[in-house]
Amino acid sequence: MVKNYIIALDQGTTSSRAVIFNKQGKIVGIKSAPFKQIYPRPGWIEHDPEEILESQISVLREVLKDNNVSPEEVHCIGITNQRETVILWDKKTGKPVYNGIVWQCRRTAEYCDQLKKAGMERTIQEKTGLVIDAYFSATKLKWLLDNVEGARQRAESGELLAGTIDTWLIWNLTGGKVHATDYSNASRTMLYNINELKWDEELLKEFDIPACILPEVVKSSGVLGETAENIVGCKIPISGVAGDQQSALFGQGCYEVGSAKNTYGTGCFILMNIGNKPIKSTNNLLTTIAWDIGNGVEYALEGSVFIGGASIQWLRDGLKIIDSAPQADIDAEKVDDTDGVYIVPAFTGLGAPYWDPYARGLIIGITRGTKREHIIRATLESIAYQTRDVFEAMKADSGIELKSLQVDGGVSVSPFGMQFQADILGIPVNRPAITETTALGAAFLAGLGTGVWKDRNELQDILVQEKTFTPSMDEKTRENKYAGWKKAVERAMNWAKG
Repeated sequence: MVKNYIIALDQGTTSSRAVIFNKQGKIVGIKSAPFKQIYPRPGWIEHDPEEILESQISVLREVLKDNNVSPEEVHCIGITNQRETVILWDKKTGKPVYNGIVWQCRRTAEYCDQLKKAGMERTIQEKTGLVIDAYFSATKLKWLLDNVEGARQRAESGELLAGTIDTWLIWNLTGGKVHATDYSNASRTMLYNINELKWDEELLKEFDIPACILPEVVKSSGVLGETAENIVGCKIPISGVAGDQQSALFGQGCYEVGSAKNTYGTGCFILMNIGNKPIKSTNNLLTTIAWDIGNGVEYALEGSVFIGGASIQWLRDGLKIIDSAPQADIDAEKVDDTDGVYIVPAFTGLGAPYWDPYARGLIIGITRGTKREHIIRATLESIAYQTRDVFEAMKADSGIELKSLQVDGGVSVSPFGMQFQADILGIPVNRPAITETTALGAAFLAGLGTGVWKDRNELQDILVQEKTFTPSMDEKTRENKYAGWKKAVERAMNWAKG
């Protein structure tokens, strides 16, 4: 039977998805299933690993059935996943010893403060490219070993296995034959040395994590195993793996040094390809491994904005001054500018490059002439300003001038938002025809790993831009507007500090 299809398993924070692509990179079918979010205490977030697995296998089977695709027609499978979430399970039975601890979970925040006080920040940044934060996997895994009865003893005697979500899926899909993760996911654990490309002995000792429970680290593209026959009735090679943001970078075709993407979700995830040498950030960004497709490891700088699309939800659900997200666009266009109004949406503090947990949201510049349209427009503009903040930091770290920006996610459908983004950055903003860029990246990695496509040039030919937004604002106006934003941010910072 001719193998015409590639499947991406896109395991996210709130749902599991399966997407079928053909060899032209077009979507044949999508199936999605939500799963439960578990909140045992304030600030604690967990997932049931077995529910994640069941939902992922179920959407895989359903997408094949719904689109009349036989499993024998599938060339390969790629996996992309929510990053940093960690699971610990029994090697023999495959049963998790506890729920998965989700990347958003803050239960280890106090321990992270202790690490900072102990002077570990520099060591961790130099080895892993990350900042000390409860976000990453290491402190979560330590918590599991310390708090689940008998876990540490069983781990040390080789009875348990650990891994991020990609590892959990791979182990189960291969019938327990493969315990592996890829470079991109390993680099998010705070245990992996991104310079020496190995689990770091000093960090394993610091977190008291036995090396025997950790997966083998493999390339992001290349056959690492096959699905067990009972999954879909035949064996299919698993040949692509990457964390969701790195997968989106790959799916956006950001293969050259200096190419970058922004995924506008609840927050914004901004990544820039920096090539085959890591750059240590001095501007509060993360250095992370992007992928290895067989030509050696490539790196990226990453900056996270906490509140992106969530600020539009706030206009709708909090202030109730719009009925829907598209209405924000229409109303923003009804005024020529914000009439001097700025909004800093620091509802949960500020992310990169400020990392100020004490910042709070602010509306400034209000006069008697201020209308709801000015506030709506200022909210949309705030997303673009925050994106520029991250790129200013990336430029300072790398010396690389951004030539264009690839965009995806909710706010990328906003014509006003993307035009203003192009204007405030002073570069073209490209929105792709295929918006499922995270899944597409996983499919591309899998297809490269099995010879569906021969190289990245062939992938570039598949990628089509649906629209390019070209900057039309003059430089003086751009810099004046941005200077006003920076002034507003200064006033929002440290607000909640005692």
